Amino acid sequence: MRVTFLGQAGLLVETRAGSILCDPWFNPAYFGSWLPFPANDGIDPAILRDPTYLYISHLHHDHFDPAWLREHMDRGTTVILPDYPIGDLRRELHRIGFRRFIETADLEPVDLGGGLRIMVKALTAPTDGPIGDSALLVDDGETRLLNLNDSRPTDPDQMLALGPIDLLFLQFSGAIWYPMVYEFPEKAKATLAHKKRVAQLARSHRYIQIVDPAFVVPSAGPPCFLDDDLFGQNDLHDDPANIFPDQTVFLRYLAERGVTGGHLMLPGSVGELRPGSFHVAHPFPEAEVRRIFDDREGYLREYQARVRPLLAAEHARWEGDRIDLLAELRPWFEPLMAMADHVSSGIGDRILLDVGDEGIVLDFVDRVVRSWDGEEECRYRFWVDRRLVETLVREREVDWVNSLFLSMRFRASRKGQYNDYVYTWFKCLDVERIQYAEGFYAERAKSEGSFTLGGWEIQRRCPHMKADLTRFATLDDGILTCQLHGWQFDLGSGDCLTSADHPIEARPLTAEELAALAAAAEAANASTAAPD
Repeated sequence: MRVTFLGQAGLLVETRAGSILCDPWFNPAYFGSWLPFPANDGIDPAILRDPTYLYISHLHHDHFDPAWLREHMDRGTTVILPDYPIGDLRRELHRIGFRRFIETADLEPVDLGGGLRIMVKALTAPTDGPIGDSALLVDDGETRLLNLNDSRPTDPDQMLALGPIDLLFLQFSGAIWYPMVYEFPEKAKATLAHKKRVAQLARSHRYIQIVDPAFVVPSAGPPCFLDDDLFGQNDLHDDPANIFPDQTVFLRYLAERGVTGGHLMLPGSVGELRPGSFHVAHPFPEAEVRRIFDDREGYLREYQARVRPLLAAEHARWEGDRIDLLAELRPWFEPLMAMADHVSSGIGDRILLDVGDEGIVLDFVDRVVRSWDGEEECRYRFWVDRRLVETLVREREVDWVNSLFLSMRFRASRKGQYNDYVYTWFKCLDVERIQYAEGFYAERAKSEGSFTLGGWEIQRRCPHMKADLTRFATLDDGILTCQLHGWQFDLGSGDCLTSADHPIEARPLTAEELAALAAAAEAANASTAAPD
């Protein structure tokens, strides 16, 4: 098996039975904040044009680069799809022009022929990437490569089902905005950043202990920051309070703990994997390799000069006519708030979006969007350049995590602890996503298990995409239709009429239960009609 490293989580895996291109990323991501480190602008895209298969692990833009795919990829390539409950990834790839897909099932091996097998682990919690992340196992009959990219499977030993792992690619560096953007005292911020740096290195080491690969390559980070406003986020001097340590830091960390199979790969490096051996050849002399890390600031300044036109074009994209943000956000957000019982309850307070000359309150108590009066206390506050929010509105961006927040082009404050529901909200700004998140949380809230409709007791969440059936169900002669996607279910048998393996739980109410419901409804009507 031959592996060409492309930067970040990008790999070209070549076997006798075919090749797999994984997560090619070349353009600046997240409002131009992130770029691959080291630079991968020297890789000839022609060598990547027509692999046998394309694997995009998830929709984060340091893994999914639509502009590059449009310009350089053969759309006839077959795409390996993770088993995601939401079809965003497939839709985005279809929009680019891809039409051939292998739809994997979670953790089920797929025989691609010629002795080549793959297995994909899909992570599907609302907190996993942009509603999903995945890991890819490649087995060529002699060796096995596990590409975790930046996924974090809760049971990594499941990836050992096809045998021991020979080569592991995994994330080790930061891919978040915490704690840098928060309004903490500088000393506290440094302490929190140090704790995070230590924790992420330890987490990666723990994955290695569990998976026990013969060889390890640090990947999926760190990004580098070449915009002038963000340049200070780079870990230029092995700062213990920087969450973006580079590959050499992690390899040294592993060596100190007795891990001997660590290898450095740079964009363009080629690794030859055989049973018991892994040899890496870099695309330039050792002195140049050392300079990347020993003179990191000088290297990055040269890189910065090359990409300035790209960064200037990104800044120009933010310009446009002024938008009435309140008028745009209210009809967009309020219907989603009305659906978001678990998310709204989880936030349980107000979020202030401060764009400089205006404040907008997202009130998750009353589930309304309104102007800020300049005095109201809000538990969560975000300061954002108005142009960025207008760009998000103009483009109808449904995932502000995979755009604004990962850009680190904002400041934030909060009262109390981190609240995961806040960021779940900002990555679920359409009906499909918020319904999925609600369904996920509902599965952990058994008291919300069922509702009654037309003489039936029915599970509340659609077996397909976890839509709230109290809002989306219609019933006609025992056939329930979920209006979110049009899926239908026979309540008598429990069978899904649209697709196999999605049964619904339902039972007819007894005569006594029907009588009790009728009596309760009559009492409620009488109470409503009674005078004060």
